[in-house]
Amino acid sequence: MFDRQKKGERAVLVLPHSRAGDAVRRAEEFAELTKSAGAEILGSISARVDVPNPRYYIGTGKADEIAEAARALEADLVLVDHLLTPVQERNLEKLLNIRVVDRAGLILDIFAQRARSHEGKLEVELAQLKHLATRLVRGWTHLDAQRGGAIGNRGPGETQLETDRRLLAERVKMLTKRLEKVQTQRVQQRRARLRNTVPRVALVGYTNAGKSTLFNVLTEGEVFAADLLFATLDPTVRKLDGLSCGPAVLADTVGFVRELPHDLVAAFRGTLAEARDADLLLHVSDAADEERERLAKVVDNVLEEIDAGDLPQLRVMNKIDLADLEPRIDRDAEGRPTTVWLSAATGVGLDLLRQALGELLGGDRVQSELRLPHSAGRLHARLKAAGAIAGEEVDEHGWRLSIDAPRSVIAPLSGGSAAEAALLREILGSVEEQETL
Repeated sequence: MFDRQKKGERAVLVLPHSRAGDAVRRAEEFAELTKSAGAEILGSISARVDVPNPRYYIGTGKADEIAEAARALEADLVLVDHLLTPVQERNLEKLLNIRVVDRAGLILDIFAQRARSHEGKLEVELAQLKHLATRLVRGWTHLDAQRGGAIGNRGPGETQLETDRRLLAERVKMLTKRLEKVQTQRVQQRRARLRNTVPRVALVGYTNAGKSTLFNVLTEGEVFAADLLFATLDPTVRKLDGLSCGPAVLADTVGFVRELPHDLVAAFRGTLAEARDADLLLHVSDAADEERERLAKVVDNVLEEIDAGDLPQLRVMNKIDLADLEPRIDRDAEGRPTTVWLSAATGVGLDLLRQALGELLGGDRVQSELRLPHSAGRLHARLKAAGAIAGEEVDEHGWRLSIDAPRSVIAPLSGGSAAEAALLREILGSVEEQETL
């Protein structure tokens, strides 16, 4: 057998496809994934797969062709644009005599390179270990072959594998506990934002759609942005000012791709929770991409998987400068913004996005003046604890309050005394009257 290398940088791509598959688009995306991982592409081989071969996934003739190409090009590894079973991956490695990595393994490798926060590194390692668990036998080819379970017929490799599986399981258990602790801290941070009643907005979208660039220009942040798939992984949260509804919180999340490994989706709860707990999702798409609607469905599928499919969305068509389009706001039959066309790189249309956000986030907010006597100190304390007081003045008659909070925060506070309930109904009713006018 061959000696496994820790990392290869010269790759041959294998691109399986079928009648229903989008071969060209998938090939381009897989090439971008390969470049994002830091590998050099020596060549690519397309493989028509109508019925998967249980041994190699691709046909035996195509597997021999790949072996010849890998030897001729002196490749370090072969990357397969599909999810392979452990047996298929192992059989291909035996045939090709070099390392084979499937789509899930490649994405995991990119995530391992890009994770920067403590939580992100824990999440990536956990996903890698779960992926490795079914492929552990591949790392022990220097030991005797596994020869079955009969008495007297066990090779030393089996004992080593059992030891490694136990160590791996212990490591997974430890990482899970550490992640739970970190994620508990993140939940507490989100609860603090909830108490402050600040609207939460999360950027989601297909990877490389320009989310991080948009995040930077809206918040004057410094999130790394580049023309790479998965340029940013760790969730970043910043204050968003300049909206008619008042300040909001904007979160940048990881980009999505098709066939994102399930272990990775499960592990990246910290990043994806920012999307799941948001009041509004900004679904960013590349306006210059002809496949933008189909890619948007990929994002919607992942959102469904993390229980965020029912959250309200505002579509953002980014990169209109590349498509020679004009900035605009599309609205539904009720006049609510549904899509904003802009360019984060040039800044064109950003004012329209802020306008749309102000309308959507402020439509259900209570912004009013409230006069409270000193005898209503308990209600004053409850309003302050809920973060509903934007400003206040005190005189001999009591408090003059500027109320600014979501209606969903104000309404439950009316459960106090009859006098307190009447005061709250007064400001809620006054806002409704203003809206009807």
